[in-house]
Amino acid sequence: MLALLLVAGAAGCAVNPVTGERELSLFDESWELATGQEYYAPLRQQQGGDFVLDQELVAYVREVGLRVAAESPRELPYEFAVLNSSVPNAWALPGGKISINRGLLTEMESEAELAAVLGHEVAHAAARHSAQQQSRSTLVQGAVIIGGVAVGVATEREDYAMVAVLGGMLGAQLISQRYSRNAEREADYWGTRWMHAAGYNPEGAVSLQRSFVRLSEGRDPGFLGGLFASHPPSRERVENNQRLAAELGRDGMIGEDQYQQKIARLLDLAPAYEAHDTGRRALAQGNFDEALAAAEQALALEDGEALFHSLRGDALASKNRYREAEQAYSRALQHDSGWFYHHLRRGMVRERQRDFVNARIDLAASVKLLPTAQGHYYLGNVERATGNRQAAIENYRIAAQSDDDSGQRARRALADMGAGSG
Repeated sequence: MLALLLVAGAAGCAVNPVTGERELSLFDESWELATGQEYYAPLRQQQGGDFVLDQELVAYVREVGLRVAAESPRELPYEFAVLNSSVPNAWALPGGKISINRGLLTEMESEAELAAVLGHEVAHAAARHSAQQQSRSTLVQGAVIIGGVAVGVATEREDYAMVAVLGGMLGAQLISQRYSRNAEREADYWGTRWMHAAGYNPEGAVSLQRSFVRLSEGRDPGFLGGLFASHPPSRERVENNQRLAAELGRDGMIGEDQYQQKIARLLDLAPAYEAHDTGRRALAQGNFDEALAAAEQALALEDGEALFHSLRGDALASKNRYREAEQAYSRALQHDSGWFYHHLRRGMVRERQRDFVNARIDLAASVKLLPTAQGHYYLGNVERATGNRQAAIENYRIAAQSDDDSGQRARRALADMGAGSG
């Protein structure tokens, strides 16, 4: 503890670039920039991958985000991504790396509400809230957590969100941590000021918080497991936003019609995504026929969504119909080759069919996008089957770091080969 106090003393206090107040900080701007850059891509992979079906909508969200971020007094390399997940969530990494889920976009009513959400996340990044939170955690825990395994006990038949991810836990901690009440107040305050400066009516921030309070009181499970876990709403926040809106003046754009036009395709496809999510739950429960029927229902509504093809592939693979599953994953990759999961699953069924050359290509592409226990375990299988003993051992040892089913199987494989896991 003495060493930590000495570190804290050496770091001293830093000036918050937004509020101008002096605050404890063990991490400087270079840490923020490096952390955001390192974890942004893998966390997007882990959270569902980028949404690619409607590029016009993605560009629109990015445009609104950059418009609000331009009003921040802190220059950061701001980026905005839309993730292909039904979980209503948004998060910011240090250094201005921000994501919002497809599932949150459909819960909002106007461009001003979108600007309020993105402004709130911009404020978290600009005001160094993650660095502050990590500084406090470091002093409490006695060390900075910089590595380990993101725990997810899963089999190959469960939901993709449970795939065991290998590597650092810090990024996942930063987007799931619950900010202090003071940090949330600051993010509301400055985010609302900046959205107003960008030309939006601050009433959007008020209506947004009202909606969040209503949804939280209704105990919507998606929100409880997403946005509200790290950004708890409250009537106090509604009242604070009301006072600030009155101070700023309720002028500026609401943009309800424009927003509804931009998300019209998402709203039209709501039944398809609902069928997909139902199929995912059925798959996790072992109801493979139900999952396959849900995938077919979703695909009948939208054949261009890669998620729906992958669900179909998972259901078919679970029924040992590997050739058909491979074809489904190939269709998924035609529509979205940027998400690790499609590569992983096609590589797995190709390994099952002893198509080792193509399985290696798929699995290598998967772990390049996101290192997972499953990816390395199946790569180990491919290398072992083709006589590459050392490469097999290396992949098994990586997979063995996980406590999930693939990690256990990797440790057994290492024992069978007379190789240690260390």
